[in-house]
Amino acid sequence: MISLQQIQQVLFLDIETVSSHAEFEQMSEDWQGLWADKTRFQRQEESPAEFYPKRAAILAEFGKVVCISCAFFSLQNGQWELRMKSFCDSDEVQLLQDFAQLLERLPNFRLCAHNGKEFDFPYLSRRMISHGIKLPGQLNNAGKKPWEVPHIDTMELWKFGDYKSFTSLKLLAALFGIPSPKDDIDGSQVGAVYWQEQDLDRIRVYCEKDVVTLVKVFIQITQAEVPMDFEVYNNQQ
Repeated sequence: MISLQQIQQVLFLDIETVSSHAEFEQMSEDWQGLWADKTRFQRQEESPAEFYPKRAAILAEFGKVVCISCAFFSLQNGQWELRMKSFCDSDEVQLLQDFAQLLERLPNFRLCAHNGKEFDFPYLSRRMISHGIKLPGQLNNAGKKPWEVPHIDTMELWKFGDYKSFTSLKLLAALFGIPSPKDDIDGSQVGAVYWQEQDLDRIRVYCEKDVVTLVKVFIQITQAEVPMDFEVYNNQQ
């Protein structure tokens, strides 16, 4: 069981990513070739152009971050409050710099995400490095032993040592009876909302709801003594 003090030094987060270009043809010929080579074993019968909108967003070399939503707990006068902050910007460099600055202000906080060790944390690190942004301490794993890396992954917690399975956040929420918000989009639609509608606020709302679900799943798995009806405060300043 995680202590109440420990849970107040966890930064829960989720990221939303899209392809680096709206269309495959917008990339240079060199990059089109690199994409074709990178995905040659996954595409099967599909052409590189057909496969691009389906998978480019999840590969850090061919995608970019458009939203990072994060939150941490604060215990005020006996009441648990979840403080939410989102970084949404078409300028990925600015977005990543702002998030890195936040992490620098919270040096003792551990990062928590669902499947974060396989996706969120390495994706953020790769995108920062590609832009020449200095990695904040929580993402700089060089020379650290596995137990020294300040990352928590709710999917890994749920495995309890089992290495075989992937379990989605949506499935765990259903298992624990956590109400799932009836959103008008899901993860597969983020790219279209970004490139066609240019609606970052819609993506932000979706991302923040995932963070709230992540927090509730974390509470269930760790059996933390935090009420599930905590208040959420959104600070966009």
